[in-house]
Amino acid sequence: MVNKLINLVKDTIDNKDIDRLIEWLKTYPRLTKGEITLKLEKKWSKWLGRKYSVFCNSGSSANLLMLSALKESGYMDNNKVVVPSVAWSTDLAPVMQLGFEPILVDSNMDDLSVDLEHLEKIFKEQNPSALMFVSVLGLVPDMERLFELCRNYDVALLEDTCESMGCEYKGKKLGTFGMMSTFSTYFGHHISTIEGGFISTDDFGLYELLLSLRSHGWDRDLSEHTQKVLQKDWNVSEFDAMYTFYYPGYNLRSTDLQAYIGLSQIDKLDGWGKQRERNFESYQTLIENEYWKVKPRKDSFISNFAYPVIHPNRDKIVKELQKNNIEVRPMICGSMGTQPFYVKKYGRLELPNVSIIDKYGFYIPNHPYLKSSEIILISHIVNEGCKV
Repeated sequence: MVNKLINLVKDTIDNKDIDRLIEWLKTYPRLTKGEITLKLEKKWSKWLGRKYSVFCNSGSSANLLMLSALKESGYMDNNKVVVPSVAWSTDLAPVMQLGFEPILVDSNMDDLSVDLEHLEKIFKEQNPSALMFVSVLGLVPDMERLFELCRNYDVALLEDTCESMGCEYKGKKLGTFGMMSTFSTYFGHHISTIEGGFISTDDFGLYELLLSLRSHGWDRDLSEHTQKVLQKDWNVSEFDAMYTFYYPGYNLRSTDLQAYIGLSQIDKLDGWGKQRERNFESYQTLIENEYWKVKPRKDSFISNFAYPVIHPNRDKIVKELQKNNIEVRPMICGSMGTQPFYVKKYGRLELPNVSIIDKYGFYIPNHPYLKSSEIILISHIVNEGCKV
């Protein structure tokens, strides 16, 4: 039995980051959203390769803002939104909260992403307005075909890239394919700002909608031109403008304290990504699972924060891993179609591939601090469990 805990995830904020933060705090800076947040947003946009980004208080809030901006934008012909059944709760929850009609799509068993055949069937038969695309652990289907399907059926492509920061498809970063994309900077994800998230886009109109919706629906963060247009259209005086609300917004701002941490985290992201990919490749070589093994595309770069395993002996394997002080967890949230909040409103929905993933799937550790000896041990325990 291993005495030392092998964490599923590790915080990417280290002692140097804390020391740097303490020194900055000694300058008595503004802590709420201010210039540091703007600096972080610009740095993130440059790293990602998109024109505009908005920093908020979580990846879940980023999803809510993204869908809210889509709703206010006028892009949608109807209220139907396709969501993968293998996803996080806040891919689906804001769809329901905003009054959209969710349509769950099955996964494919090669890379856990959306089943493109099932997706096309939904597009043909139900004519949705948007797809909330979730790239599970940076694993993706044929993105050209996905993009083509969305274009041919006039479906807005939104990307939840919270599990896939830094991952690439044919040299293009995930999170740069869709109309908007979201990212998480939560503890244990690719980088951490304690709590936080981004929404990124190349559309200036959507960018300004996101800025307004993040902060109550007012115009304070918008360009001077947009402020003048809104105030003229609504006959708002200069005195009243600061407390006039043009959209049903939220307060989903983060802080300059968290943004300050994020500035140095971005500098480490590429190096950590390469280490995560090396860990992934080690698992691919060492794990001998004849029942199922992930089949990543050869033209992709995979930097994930966990390695997926699917096997009918899941409970036994998990028990043995935990016995050896190795942290594991179910695969994302399992099946959205069987989560109580969905079932209460729409009834239970079990999709063929998702049911297998939900019943037999789990994550094992992959983080930059994972040692080769730990990967070997974890792989050995998984292999032994798969034999029985």
